[in-house]
Amino acid sequence: MSAVHNFTHEPVLLKRCLALLAPALEADDAVAVDATLGLGGHSEAILQSFPQVHLVGLDRDPVALEISRKRLAPFAERTTLVHAVYDQLPQVLADLGIAHVHGILFDLGVSSMQLDDVDRGFAYSQDAPLDMRMDNTQSLTAEEVVNTYSAGDLAKVLRDYGDERFAKRIADRIVTERDREPFTSTARLAEVVRSSIPAAARRTGGHPAKRSFQALRIEVNGELAALEAAIPAAIDALAVNGRIVVMSYQSLEDHIVKSALVERAKSTSPRGLPVELPGHGPELTMLTRKAEVASDEELARNPRSAPARLRAAQRIRVAA
Repeated sequence: MSAVHNFTHEPVLLKRCLALLAPALEADDAVAVDATLGLGGHSEAILQSFPQVHLVGLDRDPVALEISRKRLAPFAERTTLVHAVYDQLPQVLADLGIAHVHGILFDLGVSSMQLDDVDRGFAYSQDAPLDMRMDNTQSLTAEEVVNTYSAGDLAKVLRDYGDERFAKRIADRIVTERDREPFTSTARLAEVVRSSIPAAARRTGGHPAKRSFQALRIEVNGELAALEAAIPAAIDALAVNGRIVVMSYQSLEDHIVKSALVERAKSTSPRGLPVELPGHGPELTMLTRKAEVASDEELARNPRSAPARLRAAQRIRVAA
């Protein structure tokens, strides 16, 4: 394992997240959930800004949990950290005897620590074992996916999760190459992906392996399926006037988040009625008109905030 315990980072869109959550976290009994604890930057700021808040932090990565536990040690009496994926939030809250919460934050995708820890195998720019697990206690790795999935299943992963238009070519080439020798390293896989893409298409759009590595990471960690379950569950966990803030980093995530929030911000009354039917009004009101992005100042200071898309909503009604 690389030396990641000295890793420091700047939480993305921190001031905006705090401003959006603030009205919901001022109650004396307020409970906040950081569903993607990571290195604890957002959680630390929440605990510092709202001294009455109890924070529940979730992360699937045991290494991140250990780092955050040390970082948040001054607030230990007001924190509960749990090794869990965010779609397990309902069970986590039930186990803790928490009926509802007042603020929930999601900072999705792979963390800076995971990207910078070469041994985790997320980066296509450095040679490393083909791992890509956010939780190193799970069994499925990128090596297993690349070496055991059929060409058709590989192509589907690359196309659906990476929006890779050369998915079939890449998948067929991977199968051919693995028959000669199984894949074990990120460098060899990145080179096979690069060489599978026509030269003209390689000239734009960044590193040719970027989309394929994203797709494999999502497949290994089941990210989109977990997110599809997690956002509705998080909304259900919110108290009236509670707020949810979600930052996503690629279009597939943002589409899931937007769809889930907008769906619950709609009336379920039949169209054309002159009045709202009781119990059919929206459950949420949107706090962001569209996805918000980092300011030029933050981009200059923290380039990794560039792909972030922030959406937020407030719960205004509990469904019957």
